[in-house]
Amino acid sequence: MVPRPEPIRLIEASFQIHPATALLGPRQCGKTTLARLIAEQELSTFFDLENPVDIQRLSAPLQALKDLSGLVIIDEVQRKPELFEVLRVLIDRPDRSARFLLLGSASPYLVRGVSESLAGRIGFVDLAGFQLWEVGRLHRDRLWIRGGLPRAFLADSESDSMQWREGFIRTFLERDIPQLGITIAAETLRRFWTMVAHYHGQVWNAAEFARALGTAENTARRYLDILAGAYMVRVLPPWFENLKKRQVKAPKIYIRDSGLFHSLLQISTLADLQGHPKIGASWEGFALEHVIHVLHTRDAYFWATHAGAELDLMVTIGGKRHGFEFKFTDAPGRKRSMHIAIEDLGLEHLWVVYPGDQKYTLDENISVIPLEEIAKFAETGMTI
Repeated sequence: MVPRPEPIRLIEASFQIHPATALLGPRQCGKTTLARLIAEQELSTFFDLENPVDIQRLSAPLQALKDLSGLVIIDEVQRKPELFEVLRVLIDRPDRSARFLLLGSASPYLVRGVSESLAGRIGFVDLAGFQLWEVGRLHRDRLWIRGGLPRAFLADSESDSMQWREGFIRTFLERDIPQLGITIAAETLRRFWTMVAHYHGQVWNAAEFARALGTAENTARRYLDILAGAYMVRVLPPWFENLKKRQVKAPKIYIRDSGLFHSLLQISTLADLQGHPKIGASWEGFALEHVIHVLHTRDAYFWATHAGAELDLMVTIGGKRHGFEFKFTDAPGRKRSMHIAIEDLGLEHLWVVYPGDQKYTLDENISVIPLEEIAKFAETGMTI
């Protein structure tokens, strides 16, 4: 078992503030395993809403939950959204003796009710697949090609991992999406998802997707929102401000798990990836996800101008802006675009993340840094 102390720490911190915590992330990313580890430390009751017995136990939810104490865990809570109103009543009782850990595979924006019913009462912790600091730096390439979903990463062989991911994609489209009440043909959504993989790391163009699918632009946007809400796609918003430059105002799109990205493009091994034209985009998405998770930030943007200046990622930490560029090259150098980004955005520092193993300085406020060094921020609790 791969230890995951950081998400456990975040859950405990959330419970210091809120009586309920939602642990959210894609299916099969390890939420249930993590919850069971937490449950071993105290009195707990576990409900799995994929288990028919537990569904029956919660057929009268108020009666089933009102007398419980300790930690109450409800897995796949998005399958029973009417629970949120009941939980609000229980949480607001003055004699409440239970805490609630809710596990979900869909964003609160996709599951109607959680945001409204539990506003001010619930904290949110995001869980992705394994991260580099969890599996160790020696396994970086394995994590990159297979992705972080535990069963894909831990599979006995590349072919077993690829087969598991293909099964995951099929199950997600044919079972998980319909369970959310979304009626879209599995083949249509798979086609759209594969198109997103081909546009991985590029600016979203609704008109182009709509033409390819033979649908309206708002339909294409709905498909994107569904995949983003289920933690399959990251929609990275643009940063724009009152500069005397025309700035890009459409988001960039990424497949969040690198293993699923490779499966959708039928890339099964590292050798296949090394000869593929999408290798640079693959590295960008892989490294970007790790940086965002290390920094625990939702305040993440990209920036670009129509004149060609761009920045892959901008985050604000302690009131200061930091920029990140992701380069799949042996020795990244200084680019004019970097200085434009520093000047126009007022960056404190710009970090160029690459797959090498040496850290070096390009300028007073530009550093080249291996992805493994970013992982150290999580291992040591350091900040940039």
